[in-house]
Amino acid sequence: MGLELVPSDEEGVAHLRADARHHCLALVAGRSGVLASGFTVADEDALAAAEHELERRGLGVRRLGAASARSRRVRSGIAFDDPFGNRLELVTQQESLARPVAFARASGITEFGHLCLDAPDVHEAYRFWSGTFNAKVSDWIGDAACLMRIDPVHHKLAVFKGDGPGLCHMNFQVASIDDVFRNWHFLVDHGVEIEMGPGRHPQSTAVFLYFLGPESFTYEYSFGVRRIEDDAAWRPRTFDPAEPGSIDLWLGPTSRPTTQPQARDEPAEAATPGTPSGDPAEVPAAALSR
Repeated sequence: MGLELVPSDEEGVAHLRADARHHCLALVAGRSGVLASGFTVADEDALAAAEHELERRGLGVRRLGAASARSRRVRSGIAFDDPFGNRLELVTQQESLARPVAFARASGITEFGHLCLDAPDVHEAYRFWSGTFNAKVSDWIGDAACLMRIDPVHHKLAVFKGDGPGLCHMNFQVASIDDVFRNWHFLVDHGVEIEMGPGRHPQSTAVFLYFLGPESFTYEYSFGVRRIEDDAAWRPRTFDPAEPGSIDLWLGPTSRPTTQPQARDEPAEAATPGTPSGDPAEVPAAALSR
């Protein structure tokens, strides 16, 4: 991938960095499965408001303990399951590092781009994210996917139709289309399975490359994602996934990314990563506003 492994004496946890934040991905030793996906909120007031709203909607919410917050490099946070079984965390004040990212190789990564969750009904998932967090739909891919934004980027969150909860893929933006193709050659030369691409998504206009990492988790590099600066002027579109070009404008072969299932046997409250409890790991995305 080219991410920086952040030096740490925390046993059983690897923090990986792609941008100014301390980390965008934490890998915790233990059985395969997604532990949690995390979003930052603006401040403590926003976190308290989110906690109240989630509880009002009947969702069980737990505060992160001090050790859990320290492992995530955040001031505070809450953990809960969405209505479809995906473990989510909302946090405040994630640490940034002043020094430049020490990338492991020249992959061209500029930042963590987006994540994609699974749910059995993407329209119900949209109602949850829109009604609870004011996420806006940018485009639909039939009943197969909902692409949502929480800032001007076309989507920072996607939900794909799936049989159960899980993380469908996570995306990293790269600096140029050349980086997409250089990474493609690098991955092929090193025997990494390419799931889809290179290609171009008509919804976001991004040039993409999907590939399988360890334990069959899907990662994506992309470049050139659309920005929606005028919410009032944008009208969400619906694409038929069976129509040629609806997934890849370049008409390459397409396939659904491989989902990493949600770990089901962990409590919503969080202990410390690396302990036998298998505490949820944070995968921070963009700031989530209400």
